[in-house]
Amino acid sequence: MTILVTRPSPAGEMLVNRLRTLGRVAFHSPLIEFAPGNQLAMLPNLLSSLNQQDLVFVLSQHAVNYADRALRQSATRWPDNVSYYAIGRTTGLLFHRASSLPVIYPQEGETSETLLNLPALQRIQGKKALILRGNGGRELLAETLTERGVEVTYCECYQRSPVYYDASEQSALWQRAGIDTLVVTSGEMLQQLYQLVPEYYRNSWLLRCNLVVVSERLATLARQLGWSAIRVAENADNDALIRALQLPD
Repeated sequence: MTILVTRPSPAGEMLVNRLRTLGRVAFHSPLIEFAPGNQLAMLPNLLSSLNQQDLVFVLSQHAVNYADRALRQSATRWPDNVSYYAIGRTTGLLFHRASSLPVIYPQEGETSETLLNLPALQRIQGKKALILRGNGGRELLAETLTERGVEVTYCECYQRSPVYYDASEQSALWQRAGIDTLVVTSGEMLQQLYQLVPEYYRNSWLLRCNLVVVSERLATLARQLGWSAIRVAENADNDALIRALQLPD
């Protein structure tokens, strides 16, 4: 097994280092890089506009890191009179370490669907919600909260942008390296990888690789694109990805 990890730094590099420590051949080619978001400077004011028991949703580890850094630079604390929700366990624990505040997250899965199923989010009419996220992304959370009578505001804490590769050269390099297993942690990156690889290499190599993804939704997208050997990790953290690769922890 020769593994290509496409998730961004630093998590992607950390996963590759762990795989190599376990004796596996692994390479890191991030498909996305990050920068501060356009609305990050507005975050202190957006947080201060919330009322007691309003809702704050943190949708990724990158949102935690960029938001917490911005608050520290402005000498602002995370307010302790609102309810915090994270997309999953890894993001929730990171937020708790940064803020020392309680945060609610699904015990299994890291999707908008599992978050919206939490009992505490069923009767929330009349509240305000602030969603901390990157540029773009799915609208399901905001749409469902709005349907439940919540006034929703976004804060773009960071921006994702694709990493440029020479398509033919990079595809040939991956094949010469013997890549036969791909780790992809978002639909955006899966589609980017599919579009990056020229059609000849796509059919002769890419779609024949084993694919590890982090949700059933991603697995469905992968099948639609043409992959058949797909394994779904329990969630998006590196421990779960290693288990999905059937490696000892």
